[in-house]
Amino acid sequence: MTDNPDLPQSEPPSSPASPHETSGPGALAGLRILDLTRILAGPFCTQMLGDLGADVVKIERPGLGDDTRHWGPNYVQSADGVQSGESAYFVSANRNKRSLSIDIAHPDGAQLVRQLALQADVLVENYKVGGLAKYGLSYEDLKDQNPGLVYCSITGFGQTGPYAQHAGYDFMIQGLGGIMSLTGEPEGQPMKTGVAIADVMCGMYAGTAILAALRHRDLTGQGQYIDMALLDTQVAWLINQGQNYLLTDTAPPRYGNAHPNIVPYQAFSAADGHVIVAVGNDRQFRRFCDVTGLVGVADDERFATNNARVAHRESLIALIAPKLAAFGVDHWLENLQVVGVPCGPVNDLAQVFDDPQVKHREMVHDLPHAMDTRVTVRQIASPMKLSKTPPTYRRSAPGLGQHTDEVLVEMLGLSLSDLTALKEKGVI
Repeated sequence: MTDNPDLPQSEPPSSPASPHETSGPGALAGLRILDLTRILAGPFCTQMLGDLGADVVKIERPGLGDDTRHWGPNYVQSADGVQSGESAYFVSANRNKRSLSIDIAHPDGAQLVRQLALQADVLVENYKVGGLAKYGLSYEDLKDQNPGLVYCSITGFGQTGPYAQHAGYDFMIQGLGGIMSLTGEPEGQPMKTGVAIADVMCGMYAGTAILAALRHRDLTGQGQYIDMALLDTQVAWLINQGQNYLLTDTAPPRYGNAHPNIVPYQAFSAADGHVIVAVGNDRQFRRFCDVTGLVGVADDERFATNNARVAHRESLIALIAPKLAAFGVDHWLENLQVVGVPCGPVNDLAQVFDDPQVKHREMVHDLPHAMDTRVTVRQIASPMKLSKTPPTYRRSAPGLGQHTDEVLVEMLGLSLSDLTALKEKGVI
């Protein structure tokens, strides 16, 4: 839960910055991120840093690129209706980046990336444990020449431990890390979430760790190594359910859409859909009973307090369910919201992006496609609303190798003949 409707709400800033500000330096302007990641956890992390103004240089395999470029269907199309090489999946985590196509398995390619790393503030990678050492691109290979480098490795299980050499994927991490044991109907199968949440959360934790390491570097001049694991972050965001177990040594059961510690706090069937009721305290429960016609229920000792309601969950839900089923979702939203009882609909994605609050908060942003500016690509905007240095939207997800020549000239001072020679060798 976030805001408590029973408490006074603070006033919003008088002149909030537009979340679609596209000019200005950004909070991380001047920082260069070398991105050696693919799939989701790493790219999501570096996209957040790019949204905040960092220059993100993404290294991709020649001819193939990030695996998710090909995770369709649903691809960006040119103005002429031709399918591009950017899937919706790739676009979701790779804006505000420049793409370099470099074969790091070639000695000359590995040397190019080493040179780029020596000019970087941050390097983010998600190769297998030890995978970059054979190219001379491990933290140990780079730290002495670039002592201020913040080097972040993202793997399934971390750099140490009995699983360190195992491959880790979001789905299996959700299972291994416990969230699936908490998700799904009590009598049904354990369920994963509808998005790759273990990857996303690992990317967010990685971004926070990188910013903390940069703060340390700014104070001391010293970079450091960051060891991020999908399993570690999955365990960390078990949050209250994990703590419930640690206090009792009893594994929490699945409650479907219900809450383990608050009742009523779940989705109910209405006459034309589903409505979520999230009663957070006893005062709200009394108002809920008044609106729904549950006469005397708030005074019943079985239901008068939250602890009692949790103990008598099934009996209370049996009373509530037929009341809510008698009217439509809009009826309950109108009547419950007016008395301060938290509630909401269960929206599909069309309804989400048409929601007036989502529109007001400008959570969709249009960017011209990197390879065909006649095409506009709608994208989910950053949720970070900073009043002085808001996120910027400078580039849509890049075409494979789109910026190779540009960056190698800019950062390494290569000449046209140098680029030609590298292309002839198949390095770029």
